[in-house]
Amino acid sequence: MTDRLNTARPYALGLFRIVTGLLFACHGAASLFGVLGGAHGGGTVPVGAWPGWYAAVIQLVAGALVLLGAGPRSAAFIASGSMAYAYFTAHQAEALFPIQNNGESSAMYCWAFLLLVFTGPGAFALDRLLPARGNRGAETEQQPRAATV
Repeated sequence: MTDRLNTARPYALGLFRIVTGLLFACHGAASLFGVLGGAHGGGTVPVGAWPGWYAAVIQLVAGALVLLGAGPRSAAFIASGSMAYAYFTAHQAEALFPIQNNGESSAMYCWAFLLLVFTGPGAFALDRLLPARGNRGAETEQQPRAATV
């Protein structure tokens, strides 16, 4: 049973990345363009408004990159950081736990994207179609460098 689950791991991870990126991009699109219910139940975030407009741009762009698997680790790192910032500046001052301060989605996105930083994109990523460039993490075994005097 474990072998079958391990075989499916890249596909499950790829689907996780796609769904997480899509949902994150939808948040950005709602805030920027007023689609899907708009920002905070309707409307858009004013252009250049700090931090809402910048957060929405990060959500849309990073979400799309994660969804497509194009530079997903870098995009996930930026997305995770933006959600950590959102949690600690907008939610954490209200109460200690996310269930109390309405910061559940920020906390979950932060940790989901951080997981993608370390696991990689899984299957179905555009990055998998590109030829390997140099040493790309765990896929290549790195030799220790000799110490120079």
